[in-house]
Amino acid sequence: MGCIQSIRCKPKSFRDSIVVLEVNSSIDSNPTSIDESSGVVLRYRTPHFRASARVLVPPVAGKESWTVGWIQACNHMEFYNKYGSKGMSSWELPDLRDGKIQAISDSDGVNYPWYGNTTETCTIVGPTKKDTKFTVSMNDNFYPSVTWGVPVSDSNVPMLSSIWRDQSFTTWLVAINQVSGEILVLQTVRWRMRLHIEVDPDKPLGQRAKLCEPIAQEQPQVLGKNEAIPPNAMVKPNANDAQVLMWRPRTGEPVVVIPPKH
Repeated sequence: MGCIQSIRCKPKSFRDSIVVLEVNSSIDSNPTSIDESSGVVLRYRTPHFRASARVLVPPVAGKESWTVGWIQACNHMEFYNKYGSKGMSSWELPDLRDGKIQAISDSDGVNYPWYGNTTETCTIVGPTKKDTKFTVSMNDNFYPSVTWGVPVSDSNVPMLSSIWRDQSFTTWLVAINQVSGEILVLQTVRWRMRLHIEVDPDKPLGQRAKLCEPIAQEQPQVLGKNEAIPPNAMVKPNANDAQVLMWRPRTGEPVVVIPPKH
């Protein structure tokens, strides 16, 4: 039965009344581009992962404040640069590598836990009298530089022979109550970026590198059932500050080339 005196009706909770109208997630179809313009480093730029959501927030009573946006964490990282028979350099997330944590924050490093705070989030400050509709969106790609020469050597003789990268991420659309700290997971997206570049260091600059399979990336999955956000995805350090560049020689002990920032 409907309410005769609406004042007695308990209003629906925010959790029950926020609506995700649409979610889109994709990785661009263009292949990774390779830049050999520098005699010191090879650069490459991967296609972008993109996620966007249209959200409807009903009227917010009282002085509640909700932020809706994207949070991302890295679940897996393999990032190896091989230098022929000498060994390889490797970007590593030690706690993730050693299984101490399930995931690490991929926040911009300023606006924890959010991926960013421009297009990535929207804050609704109550009281509001009408529905609020908005879009939150994010994108991510890799654009690193890899030295042609062995990173622990003074020599810049080109020895880079291959690059292998395989990273997995979970990206959540989330609403957080800024007063109570309540967290609502609205949508969960999983995606992966894989890269394999073969390099012939003996060829002239501009002709050394060749992109191998997979040329096109597998498309992201919007999950039918949401996943909880692991605690480490919400707090410092983020992946950029926690990562370490190791040199792992074919013989001898590994060397830390670039220590973590945190």
